[in-house]
Amino acid sequence: MPVSLRRRRWALYALFLLPGLSMAAWVTRTPAVRDLLDASTAQMGLVLFGLSVGSMTGILSSGPLVMRLGTRPVVAAGSTLIVVAMPTIALGAVSGMPLLTAFGLALFGAGMGGGEVAMNVEGADVERLGGRPFLPALHGCFSLGTVLGAGLGIAANAVQFSVVAHLVLIAVLGAGLLVWALRAIPAGVGQVTAADRAAQAATPRPALWKDTRLVLIGGIVLAMALAEGTANDWLPLIMVDGHGFGATMGSTVFALFAASMTIGRFCGGPIVARVGRARVLLVSALFAATGLALISFIDSQPVAVGAVVLWGLGASLGFPLALSAAGDSGPNPAARVALASTIGYLAFLVGPPTLGLLGEEVGLRGALVIPLAVALVGAALAPATGVRADAAGPAREESLARD
Repeated sequence: MPVSLRRRRWALYALFLLPGLSMAAWVTRTPAVRDLLDASTAQMGLVLFGLSVGSMTGILSSGPLVMRLGTRPVVAAGSTLIVVAMPTIALGAVSGMPLLTAFGLALFGAGMGGGEVAMNVEGADVERLGGRPFLPALHGCFSLGTVLGAGLGIAANAVQFSVVAHLVLIAVLGAGLLVWALRAIPAGVGQVTAADRAAQAATPRPALWKDTRLVLIGGIVLAMALAEGTANDWLPLIMVDGHGFGATMGSTVFALFAASMTIGRFCGGPIVARVGRARVLLVSALFAATGLALISFIDSQPVAVGAVVLWGLGASLGFPLALSAAGDSGPNPAARVALASTIGYLAFLVGPPTLGLLGEEVGLRGALVIPLAVALVGAALAPATGVRADAAGPAREESLARD
């Protein structure tokens, strides 16, 4: 029985909520995990490198797997890894084993990286069929998950709730969401048949990485992924170590960032339709850069809290809009989204250890100059995301008009 477009939307909302909940559970407990591991800033950067390695493994394998198997099994495998990662991270932390914690983060990264490409291909298909922007709201559900997860993390920090019990409960909740949502994901989306692959091989086309516009869009994905990922990896510790907040308040500031991301993503669709994707991306990157600059250069707790709002609003639309632009940039949208995501996920590979090592020398606030500079580069590249009439259908062109 065919699945309705509405049911597919709600299933994807739930599937994006799952990693948001899980990510926030981890992020809000990073000060507690750091203390359990007795790790320095540089050592935490190396622990976070597990997340980077897992993310790149997932992202590099996801595109070929989607083309061979379709989105459904890849989404199922990625989401399952996220669920399994939560108790693994907790066990590593409570046992004082950094390598096990890093392995849990690698599982989480592989699930995020692998599943997210497949879910974005699925979301792009729903967006195409619906003829209106969908990816910003879809990524908004990830941010909504981080808000809900951050709220739970704040409460857990306030009452000193067990890290193990917290992350295990998140895993149980995530498993329930996965079982409910997966039934609405149809088979075959994004799949390329053996005959089609043979035909493509017989008719060689220029390699996607030679498409200058697509590579520039990938650069925007990288810039905005680094802006978002820096907060997901380091924000509570930046607030605790760099601005003197307690662990509970550090988690609260992260919740504020997540709420700003959520508002930006849910409100972004109509704004994009009105003023155009390229303009929105330009302003978003400048907002993120401004927030990062204020947190880095001004030693003031109230300014830092206000700057987090700018940072969150700025980072909110960059990743989904740039991926949407990648899918629009030419034929074979699944491969294009996968390539742009791969470029973007380089931020997750090099970001945590680089910021950790630099933060050990100059402090985490000083290390923010790296995502700040990259966000400014993303702003300069924003014109590359304008919709082209030869790459988008009529409904798509109308719904994302005036780029």
